Amino acid sequence: MRSTLVGIVINALLAVVKGVAGILGNSYALVADAVESASDVVSSIIVWYGLKIAVKPPDEDHPYGHGKAEPLAAMVVALALFAAAAFIAYESVKQIVTPHYTPAPFTLVVLVLVIVTKELLFRFVFKVGDAVGSTAVKSDAWHHRSDAITSAAAFIGISIALVGGKGYESADDWAALLASGIIVFNAYRLARPALAELTDASPAFDAEHAIRGVAMNVEGVRGTHKCFVRKMGFDYYVDLDVVVDGRLSVRDGHNIAHKVQNAIREANPLVAKVFVHVEPDDPRRKL
Repeated sequence: MRSTLVGIVINALLAVVKGVAGILGNSYALVADAVESASDVVSSIIVWYGLKIAVKPPDEDHPYGHGKAEPLAAMVVALALFAAAAFIAYESVKQIVTPHYTPAPFTLVVLVLVIVTKELLFRFVFKVGDAVGSTAVKSDAWHHRSDAITSAAAFIGISIALVGGKGYESADDWAALLASGIIVFNAYRLARPALAELTDASPAFDAEHAIRGVAMNVEGVRGTHKCFVRKMGFDYYVDLDVVVDGRLSVRDGHNIAHKVQNAIREANPLVAKVFVHVEPDDPRRKL
């Protein structure tokens, strides 16, 4: 949440700087970049609020917790990126067909500072998101990277316009149009994992294999059947079938199930709940 607040403050400052520089320097690419930073502010606020809800403990109405708020926030961020890209593309085309002055040279200095700042911000926020396993925070980081890419495209476009002179005034508008395509690609990359988490898709990493291995090391477990893993916010939930000696008492089977639960949670602290179903050993069934 702190990393998200840092992004909000920096993006708000950059949006103002780029907007003023773009208007004074006759660069629509820089104005488009300011719009991107402004959308970053809104997106980061959404991520911050989503995280605030996601960390709430389970209650009577939400026995599984509020973790879905986290990927839901990530999906909203992705949709905001799609919207920003569409707006930038529309305005870029309009500027391309409208004659205007060549961008001012000082806009290049502004863009260099923006690119460096946004790239450092991306690395900082992504590292935090990767460490806590947050889809929303990582999507917020990619928002910063897309902003850096937009600024880099604007830098190239303005450079071409300044070097080319008369007839190349629209080069920075073409750069903004190209940047909108890159933003759409990044939005797609963000939407996929968020949608997968919202629909309870299996985690991208091989969690099932590791969980089965831990269960098989518990004394009394003869095999495993079904093993389902899903992510809820920052936590993982596991549904596992374990096979035990069919001659054991209900109490003994229950104790083995608790040992399996404890072993899996100790092996992976991110697992919040393990639901174990005990099945009797059947020699006729292949494990």
